[in-house]
Amino acid sequence: MLERISGHPFYCFLDGYSGYFQIEIDVEDQEKTTFTCPFGTYAYRRMPFGLCNVPATFQRCMLSIFSDMVEHIMVVFMDDIIIYGSAFDECLVNLEAVLNRCIEKDLVLNWEKCHFMVQQGIVLGHIISKQGIEVDKAKVELIVKFPSPTNVKGVRQFFGHVGFYRRFIKDFSKLAKLLCELLVKDAKFIWDDRCQRSFEELKLFLTTAPIVRAPN
Repeated sequence: MLERISGHPFYCFLDGYSGYFQIEIDVEDQEKTTFTCPFGTYAYRRMPFGLCNVPATFQRCMLSIFSDMVEHIMVVFMDDIIIYGSAFDECLVNLEAVLNRCIEKDLVLNWEKCHFMVQQGIVLGHIISKQGIEVDKAKVELIVKFPSPTNVKGVRQFFGHVGFYRRFIKDFSKLAKLLCELLVKDAKFIWDDRCQRSFEELKLFLTTAPIVRAPN
């Protein structure tokens, strides 16, 4: 998705209000959501968080609503809608089409979280713009301040952060090899100078990560 929407000069970011609760539950199925509390027994009339298959159901609903627009003028991920255009006027026309569809389908947006006609924005932890895709500086700062791991759990936590941006680090597998060896079953945890150098190199490459451009 990031590759498809990057490279455009203008974007609009729309955010749905109360996400799942915008979808009504069939009257015959409402009893399946029944829950009890000290004040009695209740059932949901609208789709709540926590039910099995709710995310997939909501995503299918959004894709069906914007089926003729997705990957042409916009993309949708759950309740986040990203509209793009190759020029200011084109992006404005695309925005009007999407807003009209929201009115037609009674989709409510959270006005405070919507951003219109901007030149860059954060999508799935990445910054997209006309130049391409780059890492979110706020998340990188957290990784840079990450202390040296003292156990296997710490190494896994570090990989959980760094692995998200592995596409920006050349030869990531080679740099992370020593740290991966610490995760092998029954391996003795020994944090030596080589592990520390690998750890510091990975953090350094993230702070100097290039902007990735999608294939033309």
